[in-house]
Amino acid sequence: MENRPEQPSCLADFEHVNRYWDRNNKTWAAKILPGEYYVTRNTGEIIATTLGSCVSACIRDKVFGIGGMNHFMLPLKHEHGSEDWMDSATRYGSYAMEHLINDILKAGGNRKNLEIKLTGGGKIVANMSDVGKRNIAFVLDYLQTENLAVASQDLGDIHPRKVLYYPETGRLRVKRLRSLHNETLIQREQSYQNELEVQPDSGGVELF
Repeated sequence: MENRPEQPSCLADFEHVNRYWDRNNKTWAAKILPGEYYVTRNTGEIIATTLGSCVSACIRDKVFGIGGMNHFMLPLKHEHGSEDWMDSATRYGSYAMEHLINDILKAGGNRKNLEIKLTGGGKIVANMSDVGKRNIAFVLDYLQTENLAVASQDLGDIHPRKVLYYPETGRLRVKRLRSLHNETLIQREQSYQNELEVQPDSGGVELF
């Protein structure tokens, strides 16, 4: 039987995230879904996700090894959308970025030590609008506005991506998937997009 260490405790507010033993990497991993993010300061723990049109920012304090990853997209404009749709969409993207950064700082990280890597934003369905392109434009603009440099990026193209991030070392592994053997990823992202669709225009959503 495989000798594995006991699962380390996670930071508060991340108990809902699926964590599992990664046999290939011989370490504990957290798997995040669209709309989720995860921050860790555990030795060796990695964060995994699969991206289509969504974008993930992988951010860590490179001195203390505290870091995390998010998985987000902007809501689409729909025919009944209000004029402040763009403000609302930006607010959702800012929410995903600010919560990740703030939780890293709250766990003991320092803003001046942040190392940022980006991936995702693929146009995985040829006949759909390029949601990924908008997600990419947002995250690059957000980081420029916040005066935060991007250490490396793998963005755009037409491929879904399997992503593994190692916050302790900053290693980011991205596997571009040639094709999807099933519709799971597309259905998951469409379901996530449907959840976002009405919310920005509801007038009752307060994120901050």
